[in-house]
Amino acid sequence: MTDMGRVEGKVALVTGAARGQGRSHAVTLAAEGADVIVVDVCDQIGTVPYDMASPDDLDETVRQIEAHGRRAVSAVADVRDGGGMRRIVEGAVAELGRLDVIVANAGIFSFGGVLELTEQEWRDVIDINLTGVWRTCVAAVPSMIAAGNGGAVILTSSAGGLSAFRNCAHYVASKFGVVGLMQALALELGEHGIRVNAVNPTTVATPMVLNEPTFKLFAPRAANPSAEELGRVVQRTHVLPTPWVEVEDISNAVLYLASDAGRFVTGVALPVDAGLLIKR
Repeated sequence: MTDMGRVEGKVALVTGAARGQGRSHAVTLAAEGADVIVVDVCDQIGTVPYDMASPDDLDETVRQIEAHGRRAVSAVADVRDGGGMRRIVEGAVAELGRLDVIVANAGIFSFGGVLELTEQEWRDVIDINLTGVWRTCVAAVPSMIAAGNGGAVILTSSAGGLSAFRNCAHYVASKFGVVGLMQALALELGEHGIRVNAVNPTTVATPMVLNEPTFKLFAPRAANPSAEELGRVVQRTHVLPTPWVEVEDISNAVLYLASDAGRFVTGVALPVDAGLLIKR
């Protein structure tokens, strides 16, 4: 007899699931017994300075979910499209039978001084990182309420959603907004047995961070900006001796919040930040 997974028999929705944190969350939930609906835009957004995920990346997430013996429903979709998200969720719930966990993880990053940001840079980050999270919840939470089984909603914020950073005011504003949205949702959905929380990571080793434009942002004086130089700069912001955390570290927090281990945890912004916030 094998031990049951911590989310055995549940169905989860994960946005931004083609790679990075989203893929890790989806695969972790699958490894613990959940079937997973995975969504990603799989396209390049013009104001984003790094290469974004591809349809092949989303296919790889599906492959890894299925390798754990779980079902996956995938869709290429933009969280800015509320109607499209509703159709995807309704179809996937009809196929998989239920929805228990929402991980609204899709997000982008770009940078610039607050007075130098363009209208389009501001709009893209706010529309995806904040309004896209709201649209995801609007599309998916009604299925949870209708089923009457409670559930867990986890929103991806950032340490930058609890304490501001320079050169990314739009990102900071979006992530502070996610924390406020999370608290409001927790108040409104509690009567339905639905818990709502946020995870607030420090720098995570993903393609969003490990790219040349970000190296130059964090280490502008370095002759040859690199991951190593970025790591030296970022490590100085942490209490614990690490330049960044890994995707699995955030997925472990998501799993806790999604599972019965966190059954009375709601309205919480959970930092996974190597001590960054207490050092600032």
